[in-house]
Amino acid sequence: MVDSLRVDVWVWAVRCTKTRSAATAACRAGHVRVNGQPAKAAQSLKVGDEVRVRLHGFDRILMVRELLAKRVGAELAAKAYEDRTPARPTPMEAQQVPIRDRGTGRPTKRDRREIDRLRGR
Repeated sequence: MVDSLRVDVWVWAVRCTKTRSAATAACRAGHVRVNGQPAKAAQSLKVGDEVRVRLHGFDRILMVRELLAKRVGAELAAKAYEDRTPARPTPMEAQQVPIRDRGTGRPTKRDRREIDRLRGR
């Protein structure tokens, strides 16, 4: 049993990314955080650390239960972390853009800003 492990190896081993090079690239791009701080690929990870991985526009929040140096099956990988990710909003909740009446013309600057605000831009 190891005391610490590289972040990119663990992210790859628990199946957050398909390849180790993708895990390293995610660390370089700032998509991986350990205990709230941006993590470099070679940063040490210990049991009890919180890892946030940004995947497909959403953050996965994982608490490290076990350090895995090798990629394992999905069932064993799920036992290596505790998933604390909040539920994603359903498509209906995420899409609350008001529907404009047909034939009302182009949106005004104020309307466009409201639409952008509702879309989260």
